[in-house]
Amino acid sequence: MDSLTLPRSVLLALWLAEPSPGSGPVQRLLDAVQGEDEPHRVSTTDDGDTPASLADLVAVWASGPRTVAAVLPAPGDPAGAPASVAGAAQEAGEAVLVSTVDGDWAAVPRVQSFGSVYEPGYLVTWQVSRVPAWQNALVGQVGTLREAERELTGALSRATEALTSLDVARWREDAAEQIAALSAGADPRWSLPPGMDQRRVRVLTQAARLRAIVDLATGDDGAAVNLWQVDQRSTALRDVDRAARRALAVATHPAPPVR
Repeated sequence: MDSLTLPRSVLLALWLAEPSPGSGPVQRLLDAVQGEDEPHRVSTTDDGDTPASLADLVAVWASGPRTVAAVLPAPGDPAGAPASVAGAAQEAGEAVLVSTVDGDWAAVPRVQSFGSVYEPGYLVTWQVSRVPAWQNALVGQVGTLREAERELTGALSRATEALTSLDVARWREDAAEQIAALSAGADPRWSLPPGMDQRRVRVLTQAARLRAIVDLATGDDGAAVNLWQVDQRSTALRDVDRAARRALAVATHPAPPVR
């Protein structure tokens, strides 16, 4: 997976929140979310008619008014995921929450890889479950875009300190070069909804770069000489990753205009 690929749940939330129904926008959503994956499938814990594919599910959800948000939990940090799906969402690292006139839902992607490192492929199944109304609880946990931007600034400072401590250039030259490229701000070339607010785009980009940097930096213990140093650096980088995950999610959440 490309180091700056947005989580599937973030892309689905951003596109599904678009107000325009119809086959054209649905197909653009599928192109953006599925990318090079095999066509995404859907399973549900509820009785009754089950949409067989993501295309079917999106067509249902997009047929009326809806509120959508992504959450990006991690072990020990449910990050706003409803309790009934928190375990699955933490294992997957992501979920989409949807509220419609017919009820509230959570969709958690299960991803299976196949093929080789040279020709990888992915089978994705969205597990859809009914959940209690989630909007009020989420609003109290996620904060605003302004707060997310401020936290990202602090996270970048902490990441820089952690990487200096890791002495990344000495222990892994290839990672140092990739981190430098990420920090320089390469264009991620994402498929985002047209006309998307630039503040949200900026937050998404900063957060995705931070997560990619953390991923590269945690691939090795670097210059650590004892377990205490390893633990200190891991703690700092987990803190940075949490800020980045929160910012990615906040950029998808419905909120009043930020002045």
